[in-house]
Amino acid sequence: MIRFFRLFLLLNGIVFFPTFAQNLPTEDRIFEQTIKTVLLYPVLGNDPANPAQTLNPPVIDQSVGTQLMLEFDDLTASFRPFRAKFIHCNVNWERSILNDIEFTYEYNDYPIQDYQISQNTKIPYYHYRFPIPKMKLPGNYVLLVYNERNPNQIYFSRRFSAYQNRVGVSATAEFANDPQLRFTDQQINFEISYRGYPLISPQDDLKIVIRQDYRDDRIITGLRPTNVRAFDNLLEYRLFDLKNTFPGGNEYRYFDTRTVLSRGNYVERIDRKEDRNTAFVQTDGIRSVGAYVQTDDFNGQYVIDHLETHIGATQSDYITTVFTLRMDEIGTAEVFVNGPFNFWQLNDLNRMSYVPDLRAYQAEIQLKQGVYNYNYSVKGIPPPVSRSGMNLTGNETLIEGNYSATENEYEIFVYHRPPASRADQLVGYRRIGINKRK
Repeated sequence: MIRFFRLFLLLNGIVFFPTFAQNLPTEDRIFEQTIKTVLLYPVLGNDPANPAQTLNPPVIDQSVGTQLMLEFDDLTASFRPFRAKFIHCNVNWERSILNDIEFTYEYNDYPIQDYQISQNTKIPYYHYRFPIPKMKLPGNYVLLVYNERNPNQIYFSRRFSAYQNRVGVSATAEFANDPQLRFTDQQINFEISYRGYPLISPQDDLKIVIRQDYRDDRIITGLRPTNVRAFDNLLEYRLFDLKNTFPGGNEYRYFDTRTVLSRGNYVERIDRKEDRNTAFVQTDGIRSVGAYVQTDDFNGQYVIDHLETHIGATQSDYITTVFTLRMDEIGTAEVFVNGPFNFWQLNDLNRMSYVPDLRAYQAEIQLKQGVYNYNYSVKGIPPPVSRSGMNLTGNETLIEGNYSATENEYEIFVYHRPPASRADQLVGYRRIGINKRK
């Protein structure tokens, strides 16, 4: 009833908005510790409950009509009135000047009403789901989930993108052309065909973003075409200064906690107590020395699942997961367990402590049962300088190494601000892989 009343006010020129703070977050971030496992993914295929869907990034083609689904858990174990709001952003993820009515079909304030209570878990929680409504414009968006009674209390924010392929993108991923980087870095060459799409100044109008493994901390921006073939309506990006290269990194480490009745892959032991379970991941070591070792991974993603019932949403328990990295202490530098469960951010949640008796770093993180990719990152020791100028928050090379033989996934985003438009639109998108093995 309230929603219809608000719509009536909007249609009659009476604009009613919740009171929000001016500086709204536009990055992936969780602001309350009781909110866990925030998933945002496209619903694909005929099996909406398939946990593998979460391996896809929250990027959808508007012309196909694919829907995004949000899922998250509230460990207060009591119902709370959550609401959702959307922000439109430009290419650099700064909030655009568009009004809500310019990019939404409905009033921009949605109740989250689909919830379930966890079953047979030692850690009780409420599990929430929310289908993302369709947006009018292609571009970047941020989903805010906040307290219905206090709009300034934002619980978390999640990024997603919607595109319409108005330009064509063809690309190849290969080893870096520079002999010095051939065994460590990977290079993305691509072309953009704008036939049928009007550009006033082709060499300047398009803004390019390349992202590695769906990670917003691993992006390249500011690329300009090396050749403009005006008669063919084609832009070539084959950069001789190697600004289109990425450190290859290493295959992600992983572990499997889908069951607590036995040890999953790379789980050393599980302690089952009355009030909680604790899983000890097998002790890790440094991988930056020696030869590259081929292993399969999820390219830095994770899957929530419960092996006995396959109802991971409400029957996967929260487990205290212990990580151990055997290495000597690194002076004043800080070591982190890095992964998608924390949006690849380095903070108190995943900071490790040095244990002299073990001669190793350790961290305990509460994670829902599933299969997780992760690696280790160091803050306080600058990473090797990248030719692309990426602003890396941590040094993964020190522990994990860089290998051009690593399997990685890359995305190319093409943005354009049409004449008379007031915001950037996502007019081209392409995913490619390198060293694909499956």
